Amino acid sequence: MSDGLLRVGILGVGRMGADHAERIATRINGARLVAVSDPATERAGELAATFAGVRAVDDGLELIADDEVDAVVVASPGFAHEEQVLACLEAAKPVLCEKPLTLDSASSLRLVEMEAKGARPLVQVGFMRRFDPEYAELKRLLDSGSLGRTLMVHNTHRNKDTLPGFVSDMIVRDSLVHEVDVTRWLFGEEIAQIHVMAPTPTSVADEGVLDPQIAIFTMAGGGIVTNEVFVNTGIGYEVRCEAVAERGNATIGLGSGPLLRQDNSAGTRIPEDFRDRFATAYDLEIQAWVDATRRGEVVGPTTWDGYAAAVVCTAGVESLTTGRPVNVELAPRPTFAV
Repeated sequence: MSDGLLRVGILGVGRMGADHAERIATRINGARLVAVSDPATERAGELAATFAGVRAVDDGLELIADDEVDAVVVASPGFAHEEQVLACLEAAKPVLCEKPLTLDSASSLRLVEMEAKGARPLVQVGFMRRFDPEYAELKRLLDSGSLGRTLMVHNTHRNKDTLPGFVSDMIVRDSLVHEVDVTRWLFGEEIAQIHVMAPTPTSVADEGVLDPQIAIFTMAGGGIVTNEVFVNTGIGYEVRCEAVAERGNATIGLGSGPLLRQDNSAGTRIPEDFRDRFATAYDLEIQAWVDATRRGEVVGPTTWDGYAAAVVCTAGVESLTTGRPVNVELAPRPTFAV
């Protein structure tokens, strides 16, 4: 580290990467944005030019190898994650990889095994909901035992719209993956089975896209989780979670701001997209990553969490295709070399 600050490079400067660039450059303590890279080199150059002292690097792998980069944020498309995270591991550089870790369970397991060959963990996976204050409070409430055993969870995940090419299996791998991780986290156990179903699709979805989708998880301990994922609602970005326990229930995500009653109607503001709804969660996530990296640690979701989510989503795509429930089977968890 130079001048005590963690020098960070970002791979991928689309919506998420550009958002992280602004975050690290202006709001995160203990870090300094030094480089960005994207196959769209002109876009990367324009973003770099908005911040003092930030370089645009044409080749992402060169950014990872750069001696002036201490740690890397991978915000590129999922298909590029395996190669880029592997390069970070080979360079022994800490990395925050946006979800999904990879697009399939086999490649995610390869990263788990590669990381385990080292002396310590280096990867945090970007499941930011664990850092959201509402989700964190729900987790604390359930863990306290005051409500008794958690029996059911109901998740709702709705987007206003999607980019062209967002096909049916991406609803599982890129959207439902958040519910997969947060469910494992809230219950503190693995998902044993997944069943994904699709009703008649909305007419505004692209031809052949099964949207919305309903997924049912059966937990290892017997709990049941229902999930609605609807990515072309045309309304806004809504994420809600209700946990039902033996002696009570708790719901989060009921709205942003006050409930306004006016002109024979009642309502609250619906965020435009995920960057709006989870802005605080992203700030807390990146700050926690920077602080932990400077201490030589990893906090938050690990490569194992990314792998477990990939296994569930791979099974979910199979279930969506076949119409049948699919059991989830994880490989043995490796331990780190000493």
